[in-house]
Amino acid sequence: MTPAARVQAAIELLNAIIAATRDKGASADRVAAAFFAARRYAGSKDRRAVRDLAWRAIRAFGERPENGRSAMIALADSDSELAILFDGLAYGPAAIAVDEPRATGGVLPEWVKPLFSALVTEDEYPALLERAPLDIRANRLVADREAVAKNLPEATSLPECRDGLRLPTGYSIESSELYTSGAIEVQDLGSQLIAVACNAQPGMTVLDLCAGAGGKTLALASHMAGQGRLIAADTNRDRLSQLPSRAARAKAGFIETLLLNPNKEKAALDDLASACDVVLIDAPCSGSGTWRRNPETRWRLDQRDLQRLVSEQARLLDLASALVKPGGHLVYAVCSLFACEGREQIEAFLSQHPDFEAERPDFAAGRADGSGILLTPAHDGSDGFYLARLHKL
Repeated sequence: MTPAARVQAAIELLNAIIAATRDKGASADRVAAAFFAARRYAGSKDRRAVRDLAWRAIRAFGERPENGRSAMIALADSDSELAILFDGLAYGPAAIAVDEPRATGGVLPEWVKPLFSALVTEDEYPALLERAPLDIRANRLVADREAVAKNLPEATSLPECRDGLRLPTGYSIESSELYTSGAIEVQDLGSQLIAVACNAQPGMTVLDLCAGAGGKTLALASHMAGQGRLIAADTNRDRLSQLPSRAARAKAGFIETLLLNPNKEKAALDDLASACDVVLIDAPCSGSGTWRRNPETRWRLDQRDLQRLVSEQARLLDLASALVKPGGHLVYAVCSLFACEGREQIEAFLSQHPDFEAERPDFAAGRADGSGILLTPAHDGSDGFYLARLHKL
């Protein structure tokens, strides 16, 4: 593909992503995969260049552009090398007219800015859209961090947690022997710290209530040394079905999976009432802490969605509170930097549940935000998370 053809392809990919975000369709990654599958003539360098151009535009505009061309023209206005590729020749984009619409606005939607925790000041905004590094977790069931590090000279240890290592952005790890043998998992520092906050120990009964594909469940299994009862529950069959093969690779065969019916979870969890040493709620949320990985989700979110998520978080907290035994712990986490999903959510829960009290997790990272901890890309180098560790009296 010529450079101009790559720009035109990026515009077409952006059009598909914009439509998907507007219609609540597939993720940008899935849209891109389907886009390139239909264009097998594009080589690996072409695909990378097209994707990089599209994602550059996605990161640049917090509000959803009208279309891909308006976004790419806006970039070209301040990039002469990009602008010259709008030459109107075969396979390239048409020449830019002076009065053509341009995407406008900053990197964040204006309506979300008042929602951030007070700790997320304007100087932290750029880090929310920077490309993330690659963090991995040594799986104690197979190898410790020191053994892994010997085989990864490019990695640096993460001092905030016992098992974490960081690799350069774009590093390829999933085809390595370390990965296929189960010695490591790809997991952001923030996600690793949520598992640390659970303080799961061998022999405990632990429930991961919103397990998804099981990334944090696998971390809990590692901390439990494969001993005890560990249940991964979720209402999403497709995501939960990914866990058994991941658990087999991680040598964590003791994990149980439990598919729940939405809004009817209580009946399926009756045998765990007042029985769990730890319940983890990695709750559905806005994802505002992971915009650097999934920047197009800024274009999906609206106020109605956010209100629905806040209500669901409160419901899950109430549900989980009855499953924790006296002396046990409830750990609440969201990959969000919005106060309504973090500090305010936990304040409301504690006011309604006097049998719970907040405890500081056993790590130094993050900043106190109400009764919990806030992790941000700018301050901690992790994805953005709010988490709270709550002790049942």
